[in-house]
Amino acid sequence: MCRLDEALLAAEVALMADPTFRQPRASRGETAAQALSALEVEHLSVSFGRIPVIGDLTFSVPHGATLAVIGPNGSGKTVLFKALIGSIPYDGSIRWAAGTTIGYVPQKLDIERDLPLTGQDFLRARAAVSGAPAGDVARVTALVKLSREIVTQPIGTLSGGHFQRLLLAFALVGRPNVLLFDEPTAGVDEPAEERLYAMIRRVQEEERFTLLLISHELSIVYRYATSVLCLSRGRPALSGPPLEILTPAKLQEVYGAPLSFHLHEEHSN
Repeated sequence: MCRLDEALLAAEVALMADPTFRQPRASRGETAAQALSALEVEHLSVSFGRIPVIGDLTFSVPHGATLAVIGPNGSGKTVLFKALIGSIPYDGSIRWAAGTTIGYVPQKLDIERDLPLTGQDFLRARAAVSGAPAGDVARVTALVKLSREIVTQPIGTLSGGHFQRLLLAFALVGRPNVLLFDEPTAGVDEPAEERLYAMIRRVQEEERFTLLLISHELSIVYRYATSVLCLSRGRPALSGPPLEILTPAKLQEVYGAPLSFHLHEEHSN
């Protein structure tokens, strides 16, 4: 087996092991209120041994909404996402709308960036594992504005911004109607961060999916999210519109220290 074949096999194994491919079970016997929601979570609790991480969490996400999950380190943000996709045990109820398909990009992908693997190979492996049509790779690279010159480069040579666009394209293969993105701008500078969030919003409007994202960038959360879920260690979670949640008093309550943010000027895609 040549080295490229080995790299592709390694990529496919990594992707198959990733919780992206554990699709949620649809709700049965939906009520009228549940039918309006992409997701209903009730009394969710997650513990590791005797250590509670999330306790008695209840929230819902309407179809087409953008929910931003914020909170200090260790408050359970990534744990919440893992529970939502069914990759860790939990107590309580998680109900996804009938017909839900999820695209998920974790905070870290278990794949070495020094593999002799191009961005195109990476996306093709994702399409092959998920059963997406052959033309989906070209569709998603066009959506995130990755040129052929960029996508045919080895993934290890891509800039932070281009690699994050590749991960967005990865999540969009197969046309999911829900996208979970754990810190989509990790490893990119501020201008690239603004452009990436603007691109995510544009793609969401074009593809009409529900978006759940974890972010530490409160100014961007304020501008792009339709609702905010604040997790905090040892305190009840807060949820609501950005105007209600992102206030100095409530942020201090969640983070345990004074916190403020400023709004940057809008950047183009």
